[in-house]
Amino acid sequence: MPADSSRRDFLKLSAGVFAATGLESAGALAGNGANDTLVVGLIGCGGRGKHDAGLFKNTPNVEVAWACDVDDSRRQKAATDLGVRADRSVADMRRVLDNKSVDAVIVTTPDHWHSPAAILACDAGKHVYVEKPISHNVREGRLLVQASERNKRLVQHGTQVRSTSMIAEAVKLLHSGAIGTVLVAKCWNVQRRGNIGHQRPGQPPAGLDYDNWVGPALSVPYQENRCHSGWHWWYDFGTGDMGNDGVHDIDYTRWGLGVETHPNRIVALGGKFHFDDDQQFPDTQQVTFEYAGDGKPGSQRLLIYEQRLWSTNYPYNVDSGAEFYGTDGQMFLSRRGKVEIRGGRNAKTDVTIPAEPQNDVAHVKNFCDAVRKGAPLNASALIGHLTSSLCHLGNVATRLGRSLAFNPNTEQIIGDDQANALLGREYRDHWGRPKT
Repeated sequence: MPADSSRRDFLKLSAGVFAATGLESAGALAGNGANDTLVVGLIGCGGRGKHDAGLFKNTPNVEVAWACDVDDSRRQKAATDLGVRADRSVADMRRVLDNKSVDAVIVTTPDHWHSPAAILACDAGKHVYVEKPISHNVREGRLLVQASERNKRLVQHGTQVRSTSMIAEAVKLLHSGAIGTVLVAKCWNVQRRGNIGHQRPGQPPAGLDYDNWVGPALSVPYQENRCHSGWHWWYDFGTGDMGNDGVHDIDYTRWGLGVETHPNRIVALGGKFHFDDDQQFPDTQQVTFEYAGDGKPGSQRLLIYEQRLWSTNYPYNVDSGAEFYGTDGQMFLSRRGKVEIRGGRNAKTDVTIPAEPQNDVAHVKNFCDAVRKGAPLNASALIGHLTSSLCHLGNVATRLGRSLAFNPNTEQIIGDDQANALLGREYRDHWGRPKT
């Protein structure tokens, strides 16, 4: 689909939403003082949503005042656990966005709702903490960056490694030349996932508004293993495990490699090598991203991603990790709280960085401090977009079985209409009825 067409479809959807709710762009909110209560709404009450909302609830001067989910039982359980009033436990996110007392929202929906919900929140004047990946596809990720900028709303991407001190210190070492010039980095996501089986369409369970669960995506019949427990593995709703879990390792690998743009070329191999089930995304992937720089020696970089979802044998005994290869040494780094440096000829180097696993608490605190005090945001919408786009491009290349030449400026795949069509999606206006 052409970029302009995709954008028109999305903006038409957004315009329809606000016409239905009476919302207009709220512009900048009054600045929150350091001691003012930050009022937050939760959109998406699954396991990750309750986890994130619990972190906000335990942050000083933060009130989780709203709980929103299209599944009655999930919403009611989360509202009870979080102490949300019954009249603020709602099925329709427009109720949260329309409330002027809400300063920020947590978006922990399935992936296909991440950018649409976050864009609508920005346009309603709310700051956003959105879980990874920031988008379901490349084009809507760019639309979210634009929504954040035009509304002057903060968007924090849920790649918590950006607020993890050990990772940040290790990246500083890399950028200071601790192992020379880092030319290549490889990360991995190796774990044993479950089989989602083969199922047929059926009736949604009582209490689930399935039409609003599908939301802006094109409608498909309800099927149990592509809804609550299996949506990650379907093209319409998820981004595979590259976007689900691998995104964390891709993020700090890109950070350490020092690349702050899109790649120029993507080469990928893989597929379903192990699982015989309904999931559409690969269980096995090898993806290489080439950053051309100015084309001269010393400016090019390679980022390599490896995925095996059927194994419990992984490098350095960690399921998630990265190796950075420099001209004067090598660094191993993992969000599981491990770091190791070796110089030339594999000579081990002492590391004084304190071990620290991925720090979700610090990431939420950084977001709250950014909203209240103007602190620098650790994982902005643009950072999230550049990282999440690697997942989307890697999945497209794997799905099509061919290499892609990408223009970082236009965010278009060169000379490949079929691949370009997968950088966006067609949206539907599913809110053609009054909100409840």
